[in-house]
Amino acid sequence: MNWNDKLPLIAILRGITPGEVLEHVAVLLAEGFDAVEIPLNSPNWQESIGKTVQAYGDRALIGGGTVLKPAQVDELAWLGGKLLVTPNIQPEVIRRAVSHGMTVCPGCATATEAFTALDAGAGALKIFPSVSFGPDYIKALKAVLPPEIPVFAVGGITPQNLHLYLKAGCIGAGLGGDLYRAGQPVNRTREQAAAFVAAYRAATRAR
Repeated sequence: MNWNDKLPLIAILRGITPGEVLEHVAVLLAEGFDAVEIPLNSPNWQESIGKTVQAYGDRALIGGGTVLKPAQVDELAWLGGKLLVTPNIQPEVIRRAVSHGMTVCPGCATATEAFTALDAGAGALKIFPSVSFGPDYIKALKAVLPPEIPVFAVGGITPQNLHLYLKAGCIGAGLGGDLYRAGQPVNRTREQAAAFVAAYRAATRAR
């Protein structure tokens, strides 16, 4: 996945249900999103991911988050998922996802975790929880990472603070509760998606 050719904002739809997922993903894609993560601790995640891949897999990078075990990687691959996001560093999970040709974005907090993930084959990293560390920490961590590795800020990112993390060296962000909360109406998803896209474009134009 060449994130430079895409909008590097990952929509995290934690808690979404199969009955509503397609409607929410449709408005995300309409607003310009290219990547959607459905965490595996969401209700009936297999059905949600399968439906979303079938409907939109040719238009966006669709996959799962909160992936903890190699067996879950295999199940996600069987469903057609192309994106895999983890909250932690589990080398075997990363290696299994790479073997399936997935775009892998594991969660890390330290240089040790980051390099462990890269050694296992990860092609991108998410710093989690970013809001707890802050942009200055991420800037310092970026200084020791290979410059070609995309880094995403995840955890507490809002349209108001996104620019701070982009300035610190993140290519983009994973967007959770400030984009989607379980049960919210589709119009709220559309409004927040538009706000994040506008914030990203304003921040990158200002560089």
